[in-house]
Amino acid sequence: MGHAGMAAAAVRYLRSAGAPDTTGRVEPLPRPDLRAVGDDERAPIDPAEFRRVLGNFATGVTVVTAPAGEGEPAGPAGFACQSFSALSLDPPLIAFMVARTSTTWPRIARAGVFCVNVLGAHQGDLCRGFAVSGADKFAGVAHDPAPVSGSPRLVGAPAWIDCTIHAVHTGGDHLIVVGRVDALGTADGEGAPLLFHRGRFGRLTTD
Repeated sequence: MGHAGMAAAAVRYLRSAGAPDTTGRVEPLPRPDLRAVGDDERAPIDPAEFRRVLGNFATGVTVVTAPAGEGEPAGPAGFACQSFSALSLDPPLIAFMVARTSTTWPRIARAGVFCVNVLGAHQGDLCRGFAVSGADKFAGVAHDPAPVSGSPRLVGAPAWIDCTIHAVHTGGDHLIVVGRVDALGTADGEGAPLLFHRGRFGRLTTD
């Protein structure tokens, strides 16, 4: 049974069990204050141990790009990002996380749009270039404009998602950026993804 079928079955069950009908207006819950975690709220977890354990979760790798904003002298913006996820199908939303100390994020925020470039297994060096702060990250990097936002779409990336910033929330020392998808696509042939696991790049292998 697909996701739609499971959802329909759940609705039928709730109605048969006498649950209230949720098709009417639903009042939103009060919105919590958006703030970083205070010093008196920190859990006794060593940051190095946190990184070590969470590093066992393999992720894909992306480069988030944005066009140069009006009056921006430095050209387009971009940074390497592994904290990326699909969020919603209807409406189509994605999310990525960025450090609140990022110097690239303010430029993306001013642009109001961005493109997520999903990197392929052959693009480890490209990712390293976009992970460096202060360098000309687009030097020698082939790209063309994404169809809606005009954000750099990196040549050779297996997939791209062109977005408008939908919402931004704080999450401790990071920001959670929600993007509404305006266009998306894949490259010819697509290819294997670039993976990040235990602090190193890897490749997807099949038995």
